[in-house]
Amino acid sequence: MLKKFIFIIIALVAFQYRGEIENYLFPRPDYGNMHEGKVILYATSWCGYCEKARNLMDENNIPFYEYNIETSSEGREQYQSLGGRGVPVLLINGNVIKGYSPSDIIKYAK
Repeated sequence: MLKKFIFIIIALVAFQYRGEIENYLFPRPDYGNMHEGKVILYATSWCGYCEKARNLMDENNIPFYEYNIETSSEGREQYQSLGGRGVPVLLINGNVIKGYSPSDIIKYAK
């Protein structure tokens, strides 16, 4: 009975940290270095929050490279490898930000 309990606890912890475990075992390519260390924005042309992210970075002089995930196969592949399920997704100094989070964008970009 104790072995089952310990197994369940380990399984729950592993499930909760599956992303970090996966990144450790299978590290992602360093997409930031492919674009001179700039912030990478994975977006669509119609997304309002993507537009807000663009404006925030422009207003704060944060250089970024943008992939339109609907038209760029390379951008779509990178987006999917980062666990993208919605837009915007940003890659800032190795940190993945899913959704529009002004405080995180500023914090990681500075």
